[in-house]
Amino acid sequence: MTKNDPILVLASGNAGKIREFQAMFSHLNVHVESQKTFGVKPCPEPFHTFIENCLAKARHAAKETGRPAMADDSGLCVDALGGAPGVYSARFAGEDATDEDNNRLLMEKLHGVKNRQGHYVCVLVAVRSPDDPEPLIAEGTWEGVIAEAPKGSGGFGYDPYFYLPEAGATAAELSPEAKNASSHRGKALVKMAQLLKERWGWGAA
Repeated sequence: MTKNDPILVLASGNAGKIREFQAMFSHLNVHVESQKTFGVKPCPEPFHTFIENCLAKARHAAKETGRPAMADDSGLCVDALGGAPGVYSARFAGEDATDEDNNRLLMEKLHGVKNRQGHYVCVLVAVRSPDDPEPLIAEGTWEGVIAEAPKGSGGFGYDPYFYLPEAGATAAELSPEAKNASSHRGKALVKMAQLLKERWGWGAA
């Protein structure tokens, strides 16, 4: 990492997410910086799709900082619920809902439902400027089944109920390394890193 390396502003104040993204983009010699460092306040997320919310957040961060910016949005989509909770995953049971509140509501809505297929979604959007006509878009999904009872103490959100048949475990039972290797966010980050190299020339020899 040198002072000449490009800076990518992440439209998030989550320190763990900053570290994760920096690690994934380290081979590109990109410095990922939180928008909080530049005094940027969170952008509203009024839309019903992951991509629209991502684009709004990325453009906002780019406008406020004058630098390339990236945003992510993710959530759980359940087939039998028409894709819900979707973009409302973190506030499924209300604006101040806890993970327990959200999981309780999910179980109530799936009570007696046979089709318990679902998937996690992560969308990443990167822009060179707030008016960039060609935003980079990467998406990753993670297929699973919504279990009837929680297992595991790792992860967060719906992870204890997100059962992975191929692993024979819930997302909350996986090690952080195993989760990152197959998760929706991990897949999206790999795709975005490739796009940054191919489209923006970052990290290219």
